Amino acid sequence: MKILLLEDEYMLRKSIKELLEENGYIVEEFSDGKSVLDATFEGSYDLLLVDVNVPGINGFELLEQLRKNGIQTPTIFITSLTEIDSMERGYDLGCCDYIKKPFDMKELKLRVATALKLASLRSNEETIKLPGGYEYHTDSFTLTKDEEEVSLSKTEKMILDLFIKYKNRVVTPEMITEYVWEDYVDPANVRVQINNLRKKLNKDLITNIRGVGYKLET
Repeated sequence: MKILLLEDEYMLRKSIKELLEENGYIVEEFSDGKSVLDATFEGSYDLLLVDVNVPGINGFELLEQLRKNGIQTPTIFITSLTEIDSMERGYDLGCCDYIKKPFDMKELKLRVATALKLASLRSNEETIKLPGGYEYHTDSFTLTKDEEEVSLSKTEKMILDLFIKYKNRVVTPEMITEYVWEDYVDPANVRVQINNLRKKLNKDLITNIRGVGYKLET
């Protein structure tokens, strides 16, 4: 697996590169966004690990340009930005995960492994058929019913994506909170978002497992 690493902090970049190479990954390191843009057009990578605040082209601008040019390489943002608007922008642009600085290297290792595993699954399964005429398209993160797209909010899309990843398995409210917000939110807000999503689906597609969580039945 080949990973592109964009990080302008020298010591952190070297530490991440060393960790990933110790775990069998091939790592190409960069310290500015312009160099990464050139590299991604010339080469092929399995994962992009991108700091947001870097010289030249920042991480958000970089990913936006890559997506506009049809490069869909899974991307994890590394950033000290904690505002929900910044996180929302990252997910809107198409990142698959968000790691907040400072972080534990073990966490980084787990998130990289998970992103690569999910990307591998998605490359082999672009459309997931669900009961009731629904289809979930993993390449575009869209849900259709009888070939018509179902309108979902950004939060609903993220929750549905999590359910798809854990289809036929229980998803706890804590898992939803971590995946969507990565911070504490009122449990009532989680329930509201789940109910909003269920209203747009067949009511039995997402079942409530009392006292535990929810399950997407496929």
